[in-house]
Amino acid sequence: TWQTCRLQFFFRYVEKLPTATSPALFVGRIVHEVLRHWNLRRWRGEAVHLEALEPVFDEHWRDQPGGGIDWNGGEDEQREKAWAMLTHYLAQTPIPVDEKPEAVEVVVERDFEAAGLPPLRGVIDLVRRGGRIVDFKTTARTPDPRQAAHLNEVQLSCYAVLYREATGHPESGLELHHLVKTKQPKLVVTPLSPMTPDQGRRLMALMESYVQGVEAEDFTPSPGLQCSYCDYVAECRRWFPSR
Repeated sequence: TWQTCRLQFFFRYVEKLPTATSPALFVGRIVHEVLRHWNLRRWRGEAVHLEALEPVFDEHWRDQPGGGIDWNGGEDEQREKAWAMLTHYLAQTPIPVDEKPEAVEVVVERDFEAAGLPPLRGVIDLVRRGGRIVDFKTTARTPDPRQAAHLNEVQLSCYAVLYREATGHPESGLELHHLVKTKQPKLVVTPLSPMTPDQGRRLMALMESYVQGVEAEDFTPSPGLQCSYCDYVAECRRWFPSR
């Protein structure tokens, strides 16, 4: 959020202005939750067929946030698309069903006090056998592999740093698994190499810039294409610099 727009960051994480949950965000949460159960079942050696996961999907779909979601009459269609994405993923996933994960949805923290920074904390979706980090994404458009690698470098580099902190050795690789919500669902897997020293240096520079900006209370907006899906356009239009 900070990299997208500092004023959006201010409204969301400083002022904590409430926003409605969008259909796309809700679907993404449901997909992640079902995949979490799928991975946990594999980790425990339990059955992972669709019949075992459908009740999980149904339960979490019913548990919509307070105030509901503005489906604009399309809830049934979105529900079908979400389940179709999951069905397609489980049929096409490159992960063998009998491959036991190293970790599922683990919270990991790294202390950066020596660098004058707050700790880094993250939740890793999945660590496959051999130390391969996987992050699940839902999207409405088929991603371009090079762009996906660029747009997700910061997040994946954070995961690499956290994995190395937790295990004492580097990850064997990284994977982006995009579940694409097109008319016919798609799965796009983008395999990536372990974090390089240059990527590690870029991440440190970004974190240092972030902390400096927050401490200076520099919440200058960044108008752009991202404004079309921002929840705070009205507040942004009323913004003016405090000094």
